[in-house]
Amino acid sequence: QVQLVESGGGLVQAGGSLRLSCAASGGTFSMYTMGWFRQAPGKEREFVGTISQSGAITYYADDVKGRFTISRDNAENTVYLQMNSLKPEDTAVYYCAADRTSAAVVARRRGGNGMDYWGKGTLVTVSS
Repeated sequence: QVQLVESGGGLVQAGGSLRLSCAASGGTFSMYTMGWFRQAPGKEREFVGTISQSGAITYYADDVKGRFTISRDNAENTVYLQMNSLKPEDTAVYYCAADRTSAAVVARRRGGNGMDYWGKGTLVTVSS
């Protein structure tokens, strides 16, 4: 059983930056593809980005490409989401999730359906 705990959310002005962290425990972290997803108020959960087990491959949603960067530290069992040039529409609860499938498969899982493990999320609020 893998436990995931997100941190780093908060309130930021438009154009600002935040870095989210997701700490994993209870499993072999390097065996899992990690994904970031988000859910805005009144909307369905959506894919943000994913990173392969080794960290060599990443995929991003079109609306965050060029602004968000996912990285991971397998020695520290942590995955990160660096968010730059934030916009009010990025306001959401951000979740990390883990799965043993490939990053390419995770990128096709709209909403993250089928991911094995989930964190409880961290709220990001971007003010205009």
